[in-house]
Amino acid sequence: MKTPSQSPTQERVAIRTSDVWKSYDRGAIPVLNGVDFEMRAGETVALCGASGCGKSTLLHLVGGLDEPDRGQVWVHGEELTQRRDVVRFLRHEVGFIFQFHNLIADLTVEENCLLPATAAGTNRTQATERLHRLAERTGLTHRLRHRIQTLSGGERQRTALCRALMNSPKLLLADEPTGSLDERTSGAVFELLLELVKWEGATLLMATHDRGLARACNRVVEMHNGRIHESS
Repeated sequence: MKTPSQSPTQERVAIRTSDVWKSYDRGAIPVLNGVDFEMRAGETVALCGASGCGKSTLLHLVGGLDEPDRGQVWVHGEELTQRRDVVRFLRHEVGFIFQFHNLIADLTVEENCLLPATAAGTNRTQATERLHRLAERTGLTHRLRHRIQTLSGGERQRTALCRALMNSPKLLLADEPTGSLDERTSGAVFELLLELVKWEGATLLMATHDRGLARACNRVVEMHNGRIHESS
């Protein structure tokens, strides 16, 4: 029986993997060894584990950037290898946030953030309105016309958050999103990330070494040697 605290969003499965295996160099480097994983829409989940345990690889498979050697990956009820509209999935349904923001240094904050909207064919006026709302939320309104190379580390990562959310994806994948920042800035950026996820009604799957940040998520999932061992 459904309890009053459960919403339809929380009950839907956002991500599910079944017996997922992945290796590189023609099988010489095994990375994922039969991963079974599930998370609900609206959840924030932290993947924790040592470097090389498979966290980033799992994010790449869930995000459609790579394919498993075998096994299946479902996102929002669709198995990714069966989708014919992978480009649409990448542009509209998933947003990526990386440790080293991957912004274009010679472009402004505004130009960097509008790139995903332009690629998706969004009307320029609508895209600009969306950016201004996100910039207000992230405290970047006064920096929109500044080039990335003039920004602080925290401002660059906040710009990366804006860019990831430009097309209103319902799934955010973050790979060590604060790993390049000092402790104080890291905490502030992560708090902002959680606020944005809640504001957008999105789902967050994050790989991190920072146990303090991980505990702020709804659930912590441990990875070891390419397998998920426990969750809390």
